[in-house]
Amino acid sequence: MKRILSTLVALFAISTLAAQLPASPFTVVACPDQDTRNSINISWGVDTLSDATSVRYTRVGDVDWKRARVVEAATHLCTTYDGISSKTPQGKTINEQVRFTKCEATLSGLRPNTDYMYSIGAGDKWSEPRYFRTSGAKEWSACVIADFHAYTPLPHRVDAAMAMINTVERHDPSIDWVLHLGDITAWGGSYSFWSDLYTRKPFHDYMWAGVNGNHDNMTRVNGQSNAFIRDANFYPRNGYGDEMGVCYYFYYGDALFIMLNNEVMRKDEGLAEAQAWVRKVVEQNKARYVIVCEHYQWFFGHDGRDSQYGRWCELFDELGVDLALAGNNHIYVRTAPLYEGKATDGTRGTVYIQVPSSDNERGQTIKEMPQQNEDKIRAKWYEGPKTVGAIHLAANKKHLVLTLLDRNGNQIDQCEVLAKKK
Repeated sequence: MKRILSTLVALFAISTLAAQLPASPFTVVACPDQDTRNSINISWGVDTLSDATSVRYTRVGDVDWKRARVVEAATHLCTTYDGISSKTPQGKTINEQVRFTKCEATLSGLRPNTDYMYSIGAGDKWSEPRYFRTSGAKEWSACVIADFHAYTPLPHRVDAAMAMINTVERHDPSIDWVLHLGDITAWGGSYSFWSDLYTRKPFHDYMWAGVNGNHDNMTRVNGQSNAFIRDANFYPRNGYGDEMGVCYYFYYGDALFIMLNNEVMRKDEGLAEAQAWVRKVVEQNKARYVIVCEHYQWFFGHDGRDSQYGRWCELFDELGVDLALAGNNHIYVRTAPLYEGKATDGTRGTVYIQVPSSDNERGQTIKEMPQQNEDKIRAKWYEGPKTVGAIHLAANKKHLVLTLLDRNGNQIDQCEVLAKKK
């Protein structure tokens, strides 16, 4: 009798926990593997009673899935978000009870420059198809966006960001993937924010890559953990130390993207460890373009003061980094190509860009005050507190072209990053 009661209690606990999760599968997203020409990572969650732990995939056009392959995911019980204080969509304070099976699968042996579809399931029950495109084309493009602070009590934030991605799609109907530069959630410890966000169409249609923002790293009561972004995704495990799956690098075509976590670089020791890893990655991987991404801004937009630029510029000069991307400040800032602290003609040096916010709520206003680094900064843009913008990034063998678009698709700024001999 005691054993029966224990079993009933356990089953009740499981059903109670599952009731707070969406229907399986959830939080489905395609992420880069180390080389996106022939390998992509798929991440999702299911409730602990579900057997939907496989992913099938095939080339778009195989409408009957006759040539589909099936990969069984690596799974583990995820308790990262369990018991964390959050808010319901109605604004009620709760402790989220979230225990689920985290699923991670690598799809390898893919064809370069090919459109694929995939779905999650088991047996004869499969989810609706989602999509990604492998790299390998001579020309490719991406949407670069940041700071939309997904928060279910205020859904208009995500509405604004997804509409901005739609605007980039109208500018270029053939974009290949989406790059985010952090703070895509208000509190990364709130799993309901991730699972709701990943139901949006752009997460169905593209591979997503991103960096850990300070909001993605926190809870409602200011807890801190890089596990929040790690366990909501499946990024390459090629980082360093405790940053595996958070800091990582990958190729999209012949561009090497290096993704950093500012939250472990607040002290000099953390910065030194991150820089040693970046140096090793660049030295061991050849690329036409080297692009470094982090969340914190290179310069403060309101007055041009140095923020992260001074911490990284010497190393970027040494390694020949072509482009440095960031977010956080909610004000668009772009520099000239900079080498040894001076503007160049573009044949050497790094272009530093931080994208604006995109949630139509948390932007900033530039006040009239003395401006610094005017010899370095070439453009700024904002719409005040209700800023919405994103960047269209186009690449070929000769150059990268970055175009800042506002919510209406107007071209606000554009720059060119020349391919350099490595």
